Amino acid sequence: MLETMLCRRTPFAYFDALRFGRCQAVMALALLSLCLMAWAPPAAATSAPGSAAERQMQALSVASAAVVGIQVKAAEGASSVRTLGRQRVGSGVVIDADGLVLTIGYLMLEADQIEIVTQDRKTVPAVAVAYDIATGFGLVKPLLPLRGIKPVPLGSLKGVRNGEPLMTATGANTKGEDSDVSMTQLVSQRAFSGNWEYHLDNAIFTSPPVSAGNGNHSGAPLFNQQGELLGIGSLFVGDALGENRRVPGNMFVPVDLLSPILAELRKSGTSAQSRRPWLGLTSSDQGGRVQILRVSEESPAQTAGLRAGDVVLAVDDIMVNSLALFYKQLWARSAPDALVRLTVLQGAEIKVLQVTPQDRLLTLKRPSGI
Repeated sequence: MLETMLCRRTPFAYFDALRFGRCQAVMALALLSLCLMAWAPPAAATSAPGSAAERQMQALSVASAAVVGIQVKAAEGASSVRTLGRQRVGSGVVIDADGLVLTIGYLMLEADQIEIVTQDRKTVPAVAVAYDIATGFGLVKPLLPLRGIKPVPLGSLKGVRNGEPLMTATGANTKGEDSDVSMTQLVSQRAFSGNWEYHLDNAIFTSPPVSAGNGNHSGAPLFNQQGELLGIGSLFVGDALGENRRVPGNMFVPVDLLSPILAELRKSGTSAQSRRPWLGLTSSDQGGRVQILRVSEESPAQTAGLRAGDVVLAVDDIMVNSLALFYKQLWARSAPDALVRLTVLQGAEIKVLQVTPQDRLLTLKRPSGI
């Protein structure tokens, strides 16, 4: 009766019930399978419902079993330590028979030591295979076999509807946190501009969120009803629905972005689109203004005289009024280090500053393996 009652409630009420109830992974998977049957199209619901539920249950069980923890120690003196810390924990998911793990790239930024943590909390040393600035993906390979773990198939956002039930999972770590499974739902797909010179034309937003306090969400995989991988967790957000509506949730990087560049990442450690200008700015856009919040030390922006509080008005004399326009105009250059003209409002004065960007990858301490 419990599962019937939950499935008949509104989607948000159903998922809140699971989240606040802290269901164990097996119970959560069982409830999800039952509720997926209630969400299925009429044709699917009338054909062997028991078999369909069993197949979904098995697929989701295999998917959750492929989730691992990631523990990283950054290199001493690495610039990313200022914002990400030196000790980092997160999650990843096995995507091929050799144990290749897909995660979020900022976890392994300037890593000195990487460990994969299995669901029974055993640690396996690993090396970085790739870090892709453009998408945010990271690839890690274990140095020893990950026995008994089946890789998950890559899915696609095509045909996924808002409101569709989804599953996300986090890996274990050696700090006492076990692997966990959470139910959520797709609430929007839209462009996302990060304040750290990052942009996706299409990102996945889900709600309710995986707890913002659980660092393991970084790199957590998102699965559809067939146990296929849809995305990799990046952020906790307060506006999952967009349109300035305060609904907490998570942002995931779509796995659709991985397939076209996976071979390139394996071969070279990054993609060609990641070789682009970097200024060293943290910025925001509100009300049609691109405002600088922070300037990284020893960055091209600092060298050029940019300051926190400056407002960027134009890039190469082309007006910009959003982070997306700012980034796209900056990245539309022939070379990562090509000179750029920034028109900024600095205090009460409008200035034109000449900035020589850098290739971001060249400013980072590279993990062994990349």
